[in-house]
Amino acid sequence: MEHPNPSSDPSVDDSASSSTPSTPGQILDDEPDFALTHNNDSQSSFGASSSREQSVQPPSVRSRPKYPIEHLPPELLIYIISKLSSPSDILRCLKVSKAWSDCCVELLWHRPLFTTWERLVNVVNSIQDSNAHWRYADLIKRLNLSNLSDQINDGTLQPFVNCRRIERLTLTSCSSLTDSGIIGLVRGNRQLLALDITGLHSITDLTVAALAHNCPRLQGLNITNCRKVTDASLVTLAENCKYLKRLKLNKCTMVTDESIEAFARRCPSMLEIDLQDCRFITDHSVTSLMLGGRQLRELRLASCSNITDDAFLQLPSHLRYDSLRILDLTACHQLTDLAVERIIEGAPRLRILVLAKCVEITDRSVMAITKLGKNLHDIHLGRCQQISDDALKELVKACNRIRYIDLAGCHRVTDAAVEKLAQLPKLRRIGLVKCQAITDDSINALAGIRRGERSRNNVATNLERVHLSYCVRITLGGIKALLNHCPKLTHLSLTGIQAFFLRDDLIQFCREAPAEFNEEQRTVFCVFSGDGVSKLRKYLNEDHFDSEINMYEEGEMLGDDGDADGILGLMQSTGLDAEDGDGDEFDVDMQ
Repeated sequence: MEHPNPSSDPSVDDSASSSTPSTPGQILDDEPDFALTHNNDSQSSFGASSSREQSVQPPSVRSRPKYPIEHLPPELLIYIISKLSSPSDILRCLKVSKAWSDCCVELLWHRPLFTTWERLVNVVNSIQDSNAHWRYADLIKRLNLSNLSDQINDGTLQPFVNCRRIERLTLTSCSSLTDSGIIGLVRGNRQLLALDITGLHSITDLTVAALAHNCPRLQGLNITNCRKVTDASLVTLAENCKYLKRLKLNKCTMVTDESIEAFARRCPSMLEIDLQDCRFITDHSVTSLMLGGRQLRELRLASCSNITDDAFLQLPSHLRYDSLRILDLTACHQLTDLAVERIIEGAPRLRILVLAKCVEITDRSVMAITKLGKNLHDIHLGRCQQISDDALKELVKACNRIRYIDLAGCHRVTDAAVEKLAQLPKLRRIGLVKCQAITDDSINALAGIRRGERSRNNVATNLERVHLSYCVRITLGGIKALLNHCPKLTHLSLTGIQAFFLRDDLIQFCREAPAEFNEEQRTVFCVFSGDGVSKLRKYLNEDHFDSEINMYEEGEMLGDDGDADGILGLMQSTGLDAEDGDGDEFDVDMQ
């Protein structure tokens, strides 16, 4: 059988290849291949022959000496070819021999990229072509339709029901999908390793039960915001999918201790679990997860408001969780210093610790956190209003590898603490939203300028994101110094600072306010991102600003004339109550 001539196939992306295309619907994906970049714990079938016919080579071919590369197994040959930087080079390799052709087609079809509806149609046509040389349905291992989420429905998935070797299925935000469409894809697919159906509000227990009965090798499941899923199907999933490693149940509001304890018992390989907004979760779930998952690397319990100190104090004192790297306890408002001390004792290698809105914790917790030393990278303490400068100074001494710290709403923080924080050599991001006691002395410290100095001689700081909204004592001169001495700065939030949001010539560089903001919130919104930061820096360095900034430094800026109280009142009246107060919520860096 002759190889098909795909030169006229519309699914080939001309922008990605300057040569004559050699296979329909080639795969172009900007996401790194898990099978090629990590230890392959998925037992992927990547590299198995999928040609329709295993034709016998003629004697003239069999009799010639084989080159060393021809002795390589398909898996190694695919790995070598995958190092080619251009799809056009892979297409050329496809023409070398039948063995190379099979390997190249597997590589090109391993994960189709659906950037347009036309490409989706072309891939479907190739899958359904009964005369195709390759069985394309068997070649697709990773299927991601999230780029076309608004156009995907159950009918769209029907042509893919014969793709029984899919290992990774991503249908994020395809909100028109129902149980029927997804069950058709997972039924009979025993190869499925990961499924992401975030934001599919119509999904019920039927889909999760189908996963449990058809996908025993499942390792990752993300059903964020699937609010109709209950314990009934999740318990079945835990009993049948014992290899689960990553589970995200964010905002699955019907989940209770019953299913979480089932996962703790039945899934000993669990590495990451996210239970944000699972408000029925109690101490029993947390204790069970910790006891059954000594290898846990990430535990997220944000807004699980029923959790108390007992969740951690009930753990045996001798147990250590050296694998735990990320712990998110945002808005677990019943937790106190006792819980934090036990956490640090049991998990001494934490890198990211989120305690935002844990309003009961004090300096005692911060002193316990100092024991993490160089392991600590990110610390979130927003709204922990009992924290003072003294504890933060000790934190800087002990944990000099901090790259991100959030102190939003910590009203006891003053310039003295920020000046110490500015000395952290790896600091990239800092959140000081509503820290109303700080002044330009803090900003100058972040810029590397010491008190009483107008310039600096050492290297530029590495700050990338600075959140200063409602720090009403900051002046235009302080922000100019920050911009000039932080060349890597890509984000600067200044919402609620009159020196900026009242000036049309400055807010022209702001990004748009979030659509959900009301008119009063839009009035004070002032956030600079990306190119807007560069444009603001250039504008403030124009000659006509020098005299204006000098005038402000003489005491005519906000904060010296009582206007600060007016701005704080406006902040409360607009209902701005997020950490940043400007639509730029702090996110936890997962890297």
